[in-house]
Amino acid sequence: MIKNRKYIIGIGILIFLIAAYFIADSILFSGVKPRPINENGFQANYFVKTDTKKKVSIVLIGGGPWGDYWGQQFANSGYSGLSLPYTQREGLPKLPEEINLEYFEKALAWLKIQPEVDPNKIIVMGASRNAELALVLASIFPESISGVVAYAPSAVSWSNTVLPYNSNELKSSWKYKGVDIPYVPMNKISGNESNKIKMVEYWKKGLQKTDFIEQAAIKVEKINGPILLFSGHDDQVWPSSIMADMIEKRLEANSFKYSFQNIKYENAGHLISSNPDDNTSYRTGTINISGKNYEYEFGGNDDGDFKAKRDAKMKLMEFLEKI
Repeated sequence: MIKNRKYIIGIGILIFLIAAYFIADSILFSGVKPRPINENGFQANYFVKTDTKKKVSIVLIGGGPWGDYWGQQFANSGYSGLSLPYTQREGLPKLPEEINLEYFEKALAWLKIQPEVDPNKIIVMGASRNAELALVLASIFPESISGVVAYAPSAVSWSNTVLPYNSNELKSSWKYKGVDIPYVPMNKISGNESNKIKMVEYWKKGLQKTDFIEQAAIKVEKINGPILLFSGHDDQVWPSSIMADMIEKRLEANSFKYSFQNIKYENAGHLISSNPDDNTSYRTGTINISGKNYEYEFGGNDDGDFKAKRDAKMKLMEFLEKI
């Protein structure tokens, strides 16, 4: 009898603790929790409030913590956000090379029929190489995408070999309907005798390959909506400000009819694409090349990056209000 009583008390305590956890969680958590999506041939986290109807939706290319952060920010602002990874999950490619754009086409088709989404107001957003991909997607699917936000963008598509952990065989990074998206072919970045490497020089040499630059240029003039670019003048990872200017020049040459903003920040580097609420101080990253770790600079400084990120977030929200 005593054993049964102890058992009942134990069960009661467990139920109480579980209930207390959910009550506390509902009180303390003020954000929008994601709805995991694994259907229609893609995987994502979907952020939206239950009372949202026919509003702007933003697809966060690459997903992960960055995509989840922004997905929640957008949902809290009355929009919806789809944090969309495309590699390194079960069922997805292990490496970001020869990525089939049909994957994103399926995600867009799903998103367009959601009751919270205005199908004519879907924006894609990415940072660094995912900004490259966002611009590529918007140029290829103008009937589904109505604008682009690109942090530290690229003006061209690059080969898979720009990433040292990708395969050694030269391949496209992106494919559609079995056809390569034209790219700038690059040898893999090589190491040196020191423990540091200047990343930006590698990319600047790639931009000198004029024979390939034009064919690999992203056809941004085909984008069916406004474009917002953010870059740091002191980006030491890749020349994002230079490439943003290349995009602007191409749009002007083709009399682009939508609004375009090319916003560049002094004293800011590649980290303007990171979480704008994070003022953590880290100025360098690490890259492994042929089994050896090298330190590289992000560029900018703590104050410049933080101010740029905060200002960019404000301008981003203003941009979405006008969609």
